[in-house]
Amino acid sequence: MRTAPWLLLAVCGLLASCAGKVKPETLPKTRVADLHYGDVLFQNFIGEDFEALTRLEAYQHWSLMPHHAAESQLLTGGMYLQLGMHNEAARRFESVLDSNVPAGIRNRAWFYLGKVWYARGYDDRAVDALSKINGALPSEMEPEKVQLLSNALMHLERYDDAARVLRDWRGDDAWTAYARFNLGVAMLRSNRIAEGAQLLDAVGQMRAADDELLALRDRANLALGYAWLQNQQPAQARSALERVRLDGAQSNRALLGLGWADVELNDYEAALTPWLTLHDRNLLDAAVQEAHLAVPYAFAKLGANDQAAQYYEQALTSFDQETARIDESIARIRQGSLLKNLLGDPQDEAPQRGWFWQLEELPDSPESRYLYPIFAGNDFQEGLKNYRDLGYLSSTLERWDENMIVYNDMIDARERAYAERTPRTDALLGSEAVSKLERRRKRLEDDFNAAVTSDDIAAFGTAEQRDQWRRIEKIESAIAANPNDPALAEAKDKLRLVRGALLWDLKQAQNERVYAKRRELKELDRALQEANSRWLRVQQARAIAPTTTGNFAQRIATLQQRLTALRASLAQAATDQQQLLSDIAINELQAQKQRIADYEVQARFALASIYDHAGEPSR
Repeated sequence: MRTAPWLLLAVCGLLASCAGKVKPETLPKTRVADLHYGDVLFQNFIGEDFEALTRLEAYQHWSLMPHHAAESQLLTGGMYLQLGMHNEAARRFESVLDSNVPAGIRNRAWFYLGKVWYARGYDDRAVDALSKINGALPSEMEPEKVQLLSNALMHLERYDDAARVLRDWRGDDAWTAYARFNLGVAMLRSNRIAEGAQLLDAVGQMRAADDELLALRDRANLALGYAWLQNQQPAQARSALERVRLDGAQSNRALLGLGWADVELNDYEAALTPWLTLHDRNLLDAAVQEAHLAVPYAFAKLGANDQAAQYYEQALTSFDQETARIDESIARIRQGSLLKNLLGDPQDEAPQRGWFWQLEELPDSPESRYLYPIFAGNDFQEGLKNYRDLGYLSSTLERWDENMIVYNDMIDARERAYAERTPRTDALLGSEAVSKLERRRKRLEDDFNAAVTSDDIAAFGTAEQRDQWRRIEKIESAIAANPNDPALAEAKDKLRLVRGALLWDLKQAQNERVYAKRRELKELDRALQEANSRWLRVQQARAIAPTTTGNFAQRIATLQQRLTALRASLAQAATDQQQLLSDIAINELQAQKQRIADYEVQARFALASIYDHAGEPSR
């Protein structure tokens, strides 16, 4: 599971944005106030780091996260850090990690930044970041901070400063052992042999239950042994080197040093025991290569010239074979096989990029067996990460370039639709439809007011009631025309009863119907207001649509030019990075080849010397 410092950095921003006093190690409750900031957090949560960073930068550019300015800057720094862009991450951190950020959170941020600088080999920047930590870190971080700081100082050859950092520090058993080892090495490099030897001897004789501490104990004994050898104290060197495990990673160098300690003691026969053991191991190791010369050297010193000549000849044969294999590997690397074997297709997207990624499995290729040291080295690993990230960025730009084509198609479709709809829109806008509706509404209101003023009770009846009222009025007019006709007297009485019943019904419902008509007029006003608003929007859209489309087209064209330039730059950077990695590998192979060549010269010279002595007449 990878480390995720962005979580901590997001917390930094949340704390910085809270009002009032906040405890350094306490997380306050917070609320996402800007939708776009929530979108960024979601993208980051699901592991889309690059997409989250892209959106975050865009939202910051358009000022879409006004409530999360500080935390968005910290989150941006954390994402740049996660993607391995340490310069930009440091710039973001330094712009916001001030006194307003709680001390505990600020210290953690500088710790992670220092850790990454150290991993990338920028020891001076690591020292600067770790030195900005003010106060103690949490218990799980403080030991690592001390180790990182002391190691970075030693890499800068500031041994006294490293010793000062480590001298008074105390932690648990494992971290204390590492501190003593690093301090011992710092003392030796400062020519304070006695002090350094005492510390390394303590680590070299400590009890160790796990593989990590066993390996540390072997390293301490190896460093101590070679320190004694350099100071012409072979007996003490032998005592330290004998404590190195035979099956450990340091065993080859320990066996070599053990033999040279015996040589310093003039015990060549004893020296053969570790050297012969080393002689049968893998010739790729420099210690084994040296053993191929040391064994016949010891035999020659013992007067066993036949065995010495035999081992020298065997060494020459082995060296020739290895030289041929190295030449073949160099040729394959120059043909471009190295990165193809290591990464496959560099354009493949991977769920994990940036500085967290490490090469964990070596390819099954002939050159791999020669390149273990550089594969584990910081320079090559960092170059490999950069090359991998360049491949990812190239595929991302290619995808974005395809999106630009889609956006152009969208604009073309919009322009075609605009051209098709413009005549209908212009016809609608020229019809004054809304004005006509407003005039009709005015007439309706006038009729309503007139009916209310004149107490036209029938105007508020139903359609059937209005029809009945008109019929009654028509009959009344006919009766009024013949007032003296006795045949109409009975009809006149019936009509009066019908008119009264209808008038009663209309009066009963009049108030409710007048209220309902007023509500309908208000609803009509709202509908007309909405129609007016839409009418104005249509007019505005009609006026600006061509300009908007043109602006988008221009922006897309500009972006396409930038993408083209960026893709060319990335391609060149990838080519340069590939060449750099190939050069690193080839230089390592050529260094191995040169070392073998030097050993071969020594072997030939020693063999010739043996033959010369063998050809001299005995006296």
